[in-house]
Amino acid sequence: MVFIQVCVGSACHLKGSQEIVTLFQNAVEEYHLEDEVVLSGSFCMGKCSQTGVTVQIDEQIHVGVTKEEFKNFFKTYVLDVIEKEGSHRF
Repeated sequence: MVFIQVCVGSACHLKGSQEIVTLFQNAVEEYHLEDEVVLSGSFCMGKCSQTGVTVQIDEQIHVGVTKEEFKNFFKTYVLDVIEKEGSHRF
């Protein structure tokens, strides 16, 4: 199971957190990961950056997630992790 928290605090909200949430929702659905990913919102994680949104995946915090880099981010930090755990094959 992969736990994803997207910051929806005011700074990240202004940088497009709702769009990042939607991208996560669509990707989870596209790859049929509903039973393997828990997606939730979070208030400020205190790691604001100049660009992008802060996202926590399991215990690791990532700053500066943007819609332009989302596909690579999702592959690296979600799909590859799930595949490595052997719980899902793509």
